[in-house]
Amino acid sequence: MSDPVIHNSWQLLRRFTDARIGLGRAGISLPTREQLAFQLDHARARDAVHLPLDEDALQQQLHEDGFEVYRLSSRVRHRQEYLQRPDFGRRLNEASVDYLQHQANQRSAPDTLIVIADGLSSTAVAAHAAPMARRLGAALNHEGLRPGPVCLVSQGRVAVGDEVGELLHARSVILLIGERPGLSSPDSLGIYYTYAPRVGLTDAARNCISNIRPQGLSYDEATDKLMFLLMESYRRELSGVQLKDTSVRKNTSGLESSKQNFLLPGKH
Repeated sequence: MSDPVIHNSWQLLRRFTDARIGLGRAGISLPTREQLAFQLDHARARDAVHLPLDEDALQQQLHEDGFEVYRLSSRVRHRQEYLQRPDFGRRLNEASVDYLQHQANQRSAPDTLIVIADGLSSTAVAAHAAPMARRLGAALNHEGLRPGPVCLVSQGRVAVGDEVGELLHARSVILLIGERPGLSSPDSLGIYYTYAPRVGLTDAARNCISNIRPQGLSYDEATDKLMFLLMESYRRELSGVQLKDTSVRKNTSGLESSKQNFLLPGKH
C-alpha cells in the first residue's frame, strides 16, 4: 500500500527549527502523526500555565546551593485571578510587604537581588530557575557583588521584582520568570534586569534575556549576557532601552557566520 501522506519539500528544513513547517498532508487534512503531535504540545503548554509550582522543592534546591530564601506572594489569590488580573501579579500582598520592610531594617542593602516568579510557565521555573540562580550567584561573587537573599514570589508578574528591590533597597534586581509558553517551548525561562528598581517603572526600564532552555539560550550564555549588562548598568547607572548588549561571544554552534540565506545553495 502506498503512503497516504503527501510529503512537503520543505520538510528537510525541520532539522533547523522547531516551527511547524513542511508537515505534509493526507488528502485535505494534516497527517495523523502531526495532528497528535500538535495536541500533545498544546497540552504541555496548558500544563505549563496551570500546574502549580512546587515551591518547597525549589526552595530546597536553592538552600542546597547555599542561598537564603524569602517566600513571598503577590496580591493574586488563585490562578484564575492571576490570568484575569495581571495588575495583581505586579504587586506584593500586604503580608509580604510587611515582611520585607522588617527584613530591610535588620540588614544592609544588597548590591543586587535574584527574584524568582512562577509567571506563565511553572515548568520553566521548576526546570531552570535553580541551575540559573546557581550560575548567577557564582558570577556575582566573582565580581565582588553582594547578592541578597533569593526572593521566591508566588503568582508573580515581571514588575513585582521592582517592588521587592525597592523594599530591600537593592541597587538592582535580576528577575527569573516562566515565559508565556509556545507550542514548541513550554519550558522557556526569561530574565528581566532592572537598575534602581522602584514601583511604577515600565518595561522600557528593563532588559530582557529570553528563551533560556536546552533548545534555546544556554545557562552560560544567559549568564554572560546578563553580567555584561549588569556591569555596564552599574557604570552608566541605568538599564532598559538605553542599555544594549554589545558583548561578543564566540560562535560555538558549529555553523559558519554568514549573511548568506540558508535556503540558497552554497557552502555549508
